[in-house]
Amino acid sequence: MKHIEYDPLLAPFEGELLRRLENYHDKRTQLLGGGYSLSDFANGHLYYGFHQTDDGWIYREWAPNAVKMYLTGDFNGWNRQSHPMWSIGNGSFEIFLPGKDSLPHASQVKVHIHTRDEAFDRIPLYIRRAVQLPNLSFNGEIWNPPEPFWWTDAGFSASQNLFIYECHVGISSEQGLVSTFNAFTEVVLPRISRAGYNAVQLMAIAEHPYYGSFGYQVSNFFAVSSRFGTPDDLKRLINTAHSMGIAVFLDLVHSHSARNIEEGIGRFDGTEHQFFHSGERGNHPAWGTKLFNYGKLEVIHFLLSNIKFWIEEYHFDGFRFDGITSMIYNDYGTEPFTDYRQYFSENIDADAVTYLQLATQLCKEVKPDCVLIAEDMSGMPGMCVPIEDGGIGFDYRLGMGAPDYWIKTLRDRRDEDWDLGQLWHELTQRRPQEKVIGYCESHDQALVGDKTIMFWLADSEMYWNMRKDSQSHIIDRAMALHKMIRLITCALAGEGYLNFMGNEFGHPEWIDFPRDGNGHSYHYARRQWSLAEDDNLRYQFLLKFDTAMIALMKNENLLRHTPELILNDETAKVLIFRKGAYTFAFNFHTSNQYALDNGENHKIILHSDWDVFGGTVKICNHVRDLTLMPRTAVVIF
Repeated sequence: MKHIEYDPLLAPFEGELLRRLENYHDKRTQLLGGGYSLSDFANGHLYYGFHQTDDGWIYREWAPNAVKMYLTGDFNGWNRQSHPMWSIGNGSFEIFLPGKDSLPHASQVKVHIHTRDEAFDRIPLYIRRAVQLPNLSFNGEIWNPPEPFWWTDAGFSASQNLFIYECHVGISSEQGLVSTFNAFTEVVLPRISRAGYNAVQLMAIAEHPYYGSFGYQVSNFFAVSSRFGTPDDLKRLINTAHSMGIAVFLDLVHSHSARNIEEGIGRFDGTEHQFFHSGERGNHPAWGTKLFNYGKLEVIHFLLSNIKFWIEEYHFDGFRFDGITSMIYNDYGTEPFTDYRQYFSENIDADAVTYLQLATQLCKEVKPDCVLIAEDMSGMPGMCVPIEDGGIGFDYRLGMGAPDYWIKTLRDRRDEDWDLGQLWHELTQRRPQEKVIGYCESHDQALVGDKTIMFWLADSEMYWNMRKDSQSHIIDRAMALHKMIRLITCALAGEGYLNFMGNEFGHPEWIDFPRDGNGHSYHYARRQWSLAEDDNLRYQFLLKFDTAMIALMKNENLLRHTPELILNDETAKVLIFRKGAYTFAFNFHTSNQYALDNGENHKIILHSDWDVFGGTVKICNHVRDLTLMPRTAVVIF
């Protein structure tokens, strides 16, 4: 098995790896019978839900505990008895409504369900739009505009040299409101393009009742969040991004579901086990959400169909799979990972591992260039190894150790005590044969309870001394280290790079959604873009540096080069390494200079202390004797 060739430490666990592969093939056979592809199987959205035909509408639903079902909505005055559905076997029901206009565009609908014990209304499982009412509940809505959306992105493919801009549409406006897909398309996408990023990772896209969940408590898995606009608005965003050469990835939440009943899939047919584990196993104790039963064929069908739907209906170019650690460990991955035996113990949910293998395989069948990113903090071996080699099949894993390292370092250590050997190790360690998306901070570090890197460095000083004419050694240090941290992380921490929107220019403060505890304020649920556009403030320098850094790393394709360590001088606090034809030199010392005086004529490609980036050095591309001032970094050719 190639996986063991990649990582000989896995040799004692060959049997478990073979069982993992066997489980995958057994489940495929069980699902497909040997005669179909996963793509053929993952068509639940094409069968269930609402579909217009030449002479009317057909609606199908799966609710195995139901004894009767009725379609109700504004089309029939919300009559719960006038439109019965017929049982068609295997827990499925259907109804045909004659006439192409029997369900007009934007009709609001629900399904009324009778079990042996009770009757209740639910939003259809495969609804493609759900809208919030004044009483904060939701209705399903038929989305069938007279003119279908016209795509113009034929032939677009995501770059293999990824610089990802992680975004939340709702907080992307500077105004105190929930922003929209259209505003994001018109205002934010051009910023992303100018900054040089070639991929956008969209959070909170599937419908979620609680705005403050950051989109991680999904209620309606096939519905686009109506807070941000319509399905066509999202399609326009993606189509426009593609026209700019920007790929769009979906932050996919299949790790759990909102526990909401009336506006979610919880107890849809009156039972908790339709989609989720029964009892306590079906409840996430930390997140307050419901946990899928990945061993159940109908659940696999629902979730795989959801993946295919997002690819084909919305032209998403890939997925960041959220919460994988919680999925694959029965204790949700709460214990520290210190031993390989933990990856093959009874704590593993083998069904969840198999589901992820099926999901990654499906993505490649439907869209061969689909980009798959795993959010797994456990370091599960093989996450980004092909299935046939004993892996799970993702393309990249998120390098979650780097941001943890930076926050702990900034919180717990003086500059003088930074360990450059540990820094090198933390940023360059990889699982064998696996690619990583590196980053120094994401949305996780921006939430209340943590701080962004710039806020760790400058804290309240940002409120008073970010003007260009202000004198502050705290801000000077923060500006210098912010640039150095981002450059060394981008250069070393992965084969791709990620940034959360606004962090590139040191966005102040944190993210906090409107809630009772803050007076339902939007002050911290927005992005203050104007800070980087104000010529009187220093934020502009961080943005200019980030833009130059991305341009260099992207245009020279430097992420693909393995770094070669040249010098690690713990006393001088200098770290020098080479990537391809470029040399990166960092002087982390707080007060001492360092001379790169080997007599060669250095061509300086990037200098963190150039005056255009708020520093003290005039741009000079060629020098013979290069001296690195304290807390500066250069890239030379």
